[in-house]
This record gives sequence, C-alpha cells and structure tokens, in this order.
Amino acid sequence: MKVIEKIRENQNKEAVFSFEFFPPKTEDGVENLFERMERMVAHGPTFCDITWGAGGSTADLTLEIANRMQNMVCVETMMHLTCTNMPVEKIDHALSTIKSNGLQNVLALRGDPPHGQDKFVQIQDGFACALDLVKHIRATYGDYFGITVAGYPEAHPDAIGSDGVATPEAYEKDLAYLKSKARSFLPISLFDVHHHAKIPAEITAALEPIKDNDEAVRAYGIHLGTEVCKKILAHGIRTLHLYTLNMEKSALAILTNLGLIEESKIPRSLPWRRPANVFRVKEDVRPIFWANRPKSYISRTIGWDQYPHGRWGDSRNPSYGALADYQFMRPRSRDKKLTEEWATPLKIVEDIHEKFKKLCLGKLKSSPWSELDGLQLETKIINEQLGKINTKGFLTINSQPAVNGEKSDSPSVGWGGPGGYVYQKAYLEFFCSKEKLEALVEKCKGFPSVTYVAVDREGAWRSNIEQTAVNAVTWGVFPAKEIIQPTVVDPSSFVVWKDEAFEIWSRGWARLYPEGDPSRKLLEEVCDFGFVYVHNILVIFDDVSRDVCGPLLQVQTSYFLVSLVDNDYVQGDIFAVFADL
Repeated sequence: MKVIEKIRENQNKEAVFSFEFFPPKTEDGVENLFERMERMVAHGPTFCDITWGAGGSTADLTLEIANRMQNMVCVETMMHLTCTNMPVEKIDHALSTIKSNGLQNVLALRGDPPHGQDKFVQIQDGFACALDLVKHIRATYGDYFGITVAGYPEAHPDAIGSDGVATPEAYEKDLAYLKSKARSFLPISLFDVHHHAKIPAEITAALEPIKDNDEAVRAYGIHLGTEVCKKILAHGIRTLHLYTLNMEKSALAILTNLGLIEESKIPRSLPWRRPANVFRVKEDVRPIFWANRPKSYISRTIGWDQYPHGRWGDSRNPSYGALADYQFMRPRSRDKKLTEEWATPLKIVEDIHEKFKKLCLGKLKSSPWSELDGLQLETKIINEQLGKINTKGFLTINSQPAVNGEKSDSPSVGWGGPGGYVYQKAYLEFFCSKEKLEALVEKCKGFPSVTYVAVDREGAWRSNIEQTAVNAVTWGVFPAKEIIQPTVVDPSSFVVWKDEAFEIWSRGWARLYPEGDPSRKLLEEVCDFGFVYVHNILVIFDDVSRDVCGPLLQVQTSYFLVSLVDNDYVQGDIFAVFADL
C-alpha cells in the first residue's frame, strides 16, 4: 500500500508516526536491528524506511532488508534509492526487485557524492538529479510506486554558501526545483524534510557541559525530541518521522512522552500481524498452527497465487512451500538465549517434560518452537494448567484459553481495536507418546464438545473429525463489519505443519548440543525411534531392535503431534480431559 494512502487513512487520528533505519555493517548488526525493529513495529508505525548507502555501497543489503521488513516484519516499507554510482540498469534492477517482493514505496534521492569526492558527478547511463529519477520511475512503472522526495528546510546543501546560509535567490531556485519534483508524480506525493540543518546555538550550549555523560546526553536528546515534536503537532502537522539511528529506546521514549504509545500496551489489528506485501493485503485468516512461527508461515506460503480472505476456502488447493534450512536458522542473539535455556543436560524423558513445564510457567523466555519472545499474555491465563499437563508428558507448543465475549481492547486477549468483542475456543497443541494418545482418545469419548487431530512423523492419522473439516477457533464482532475469523484449525494444513513441528526437535533443539552429547542423542532417539519403560527402566530402541522387540514389548514407535479444540467456549474445560491420565 502506498504510504500517502496510509497517512490519509489515519488522518482522523490525533497523530501518526514512522521510523527510519539504516543498513548495519555487520551480520550481527543486521540481526540485532531486526530484533529492535520487531519491538518497535509492534507499536504500529504508519511505515518504516530503510536508507540506501552512500554511493550505493549497501545496495544489495538494502534490498534484502527492505524485503524482510515488508514480508517478515510485516510493516509498510519505503526504500531509499539514489542516483549515486547507479546506472539505469541497476536502478531498474532495484525497482523490479522490490516490486516483485510486494513493496510500493520509494524515496527518490540524488544522493551524496561518492566517497572521497566533494561534488556529485553524474555517471554514464545514470541520472543527474532526483527529478530525473522520479520521471524515470513514473515513465517505467506508471502509478505502481508511491514516490517520496526530499526537501531541505534551509535549502539543499549545494545551495548553501560558504557562510552557511543560502541567498534568497538560491533558496527560491531550490524551492522551485522541489516543486518540480512534486509535480512529476502528482497526485501521489509525500515530502521527506531532510535533516541537513544548522544546530541552534542553545542546543550546542546545553550539550557542552554534559558531552562526556552518555546517559545525560541521551536524556537531553529525548527531552529535546519531545519538545520539537510538540511544536510540530501544535502547528497542526499530524505526521512524525523519527530518524532512529537504529536505536530503540530513545525513539519509543519520545513517542511515550507524546502520549502516542504506551510501551506496556501493544495494539493488534488481528491476533497475528497483518501482511504488508501488496499482494497479500487481503489475507485475514490463517491456520493457528503457525501462531508462534509467523515468519515460517509467510515463507511457506510465499508462492501462493491467492490467499484466503474473509472465509477459509479449500485449504487443499494452495501449495505450501517445502521446508528449507533457513527456517531453522535463528539470529545469533536469540540462538544464544536458546542455548542458555534449552541446551542443559537431559538424562531422562522427565527432564524433557520439566523443560516444557518451565516454558509454560514463564521460567524460560525462548522456545525452539517459537519465533516470538517469551509467553504471550493470553498464555499466562492458563499457564498453571499447562504446567500440570506438561508434567504428565503432554508437551505443549501452542495454546489459547477459551474467551466468551471479552472486549476487543482487552490487554491480554483483545485485537481489532476498541468497540468490539472477541471470542475463542480453547485450543491446545502438543506432542505426546502413542500410549498417552490412546488414553487421551478414550477419554475424549466422554467429552462430546472436544475434537482432536493427531498425526505422527510418518503421517499416521487419528481424529474424530473429517480431514476436510475447518474449524474457526478465534472470531471477533465489530460495529458495521462482518464477523472476522482470523484463526482456524484446518486438518489439511496440520498435516503440512507437522513436518516442521517434528523437524524442530532435531534441527531446532537437539542441534544446540554438540555431536555425540547424550542429551542430543536422547532428543533424537525419543523423537525418531521411540521408547518404553520395562520395570521402570527407560529403554531406547533403534530401528533394528524395534523391529525385533517391538511386537513383544509394544514399543512406542514415535511421538504424535496433537491438535485439541474444546468447541464449548462458554462452559467447556479443556483441561478436564487430562484428569487422571
């Protein structure tokens, strides 16, 4: 969606804001940026933009980051594009790349002079100025892109004389040029008022006595930024664009001071973050299985020709993408947290149970089965019950409590904004042994409102519903809208998801341990081969011994992945199913 359209959509709000980032120089820096970006985007910026390195030095990285911002972070993204060292061929490559990735917004700039040069020099087959770039984008891509141009409050740096001031004639000439840039893409227009400006003497004076105190400088910066924004808003301007310098706390502190966000409250338009990709904007329903791995879901469905919107269609038609190595790769900082919390010694199966229990009780902040940080607020409503069933060997990786008409702005379960009501069926997703599954299936016969689907790694299937059935497990009722049902339990998708869920045992958790480590071997064998207790002694079986001894000892051939729904969201108690198991 074009940024100008989003701003117009929000013009009835008190004010809207956006963030700017730049490409870091190291791989670790990129991953740290995305972690900060995720937290900042949760507060609902209208858009975010990513800069184009001086002289095109970060061209490939900028394209990569822009793609991830739009498609994985799911924030409307604007990419800077400059003329510096960029022949038309490279410019068109950049534009076609972001178009294919669903981006619609470009900030067209001439760019700074190449490194080591004082003045900008037009290269062969390149453009001399931003105006030429704007005209080319419009001529080549029509109205597809929303184009932004830069304006300078004190005139373009090239128009400023040696005394630091632009003459009236130079200023008027620069202003006329700015108007010509705007005319080249009317009626879609947005100006980025650039930060090339003189620092007032009073600011320099205020900084001088505290320049060696980083915390004091930061506090002053937040205060100054807040006061400047207050003046901007007081003059009737309702849009703020914050140059974050890839820093999180200062930008959020300014917005908090202005009353535009509450850091303890994260607004949600849906239970999951709505896609920003222009080709996926109508997507408003997903299988619940990927709730904790939204990036993986987007990757698995990136090649879909169409997306469900409004109501779930035939879920067997879309082709989920195959699993890829990158879906099990984690940012280094998160990998460190996983290693600290999950790569501890495991001697017996009960140690595995205890690990899942600690996760449900909030004692762990990471999970191999989640791309999110820590427990979700709604999980805390049922975490004690989750802890108890994990102790019994029902190892939960996804859940939601029953909700019957909570206000849609509830901090724990709300979504969609104020004025509506939300509903949920209690849902549990877990691994358990074949023996425990048999007991659970028998118990479910006494709970007619409970439906289940279970599948092992090889695809063996158990269920009390049809494989084509689709069950809405979350829905919302809002004024002047149809009922919205953003998450469903879809057995066909569940069979696709189980490959990923089982693979995480070995590639997400076991690989945190070194080769040959007993804990790694326990995880791989329990998941891949099975186990049984003989006179209270745990026996692990490989393929050969399982074939020989299996019929005699009734070896559990594998874990099952189970999806359980209590359809009575008013009086049901999904945890009663686990009593006495």
